Amino acid sequence: MNITLYDYWRSSASYRLRIAFGLAGMDYSSVPVDLVLGEHCQEANLTRNPQGLVPSVDFDGQILTQSLAIIEYLHEAGHYSFLPQDLLRRAKCRALAYVIAMEIHPVCNLSVAKHAVANSGGSMEMQDWMQHFIPKGLAAYEAMLDGVGLYSVGDEITMADLCLVPQIYNAQRWQVDLSPYPKINAIMARLAQIPAVALAHPDQAKP
Repeated sequence: MNITLYDYWRSSASYRLRIAFGLAGMDYSSVPVDLVLGEHCQEANLTRNPQGLVPSVDFDGQILTQSLAIIEYLHEAGHYSFLPQDLLRRAKCRALAYVIAMEIHPVCNLSVAKHAVANSGGSMEMQDWMQHFIPKGLAAYEAMLDGVGLYSVGDEITMADLCLVPQIYNAQRWQVDLSPYPKINAIMARLAQIPAVALAHPDQAKP
């Protein structure tokens, strides 16, 4: 299968997929879409992704968007098990992933944060916005962890972990205090030892 990932090195959603492909042992070609230069708003990217976002993935001519949908496709196609077999644990995995992908990420998306700061009348900086919203989501994630197993849901890396890793990278980037989250920190220490996770880091993906 020929796979092309259209991504941006600091994009959380793209970061999730780099980890996913690495864990699944799937080779892919990477084509950067520079968000800073506005390439995501250009016709080439809009043709792939009408939302004007990254990532998009071309699987032998079939283009998929939305990182969680792509991760679930990889799971259902048998490339790697990103969701637990037990249905209750699967629902818990999705809930944890959604805390980040559907609650923290949309609010802390750079375009949203920039708009809020620009319209704050000078009363707020970007870091103020991030340091307000990221901890709220991480506190919920921490409380939802049962502390059983090596990772977010048991002893196998799941979709929840694929969402957690990029979010912690962003938290560190915005100097969020992570000391209140001991369970998250323990999971992250283990994930950092996984080669596929380390190789997906933005410092490795930066053009």
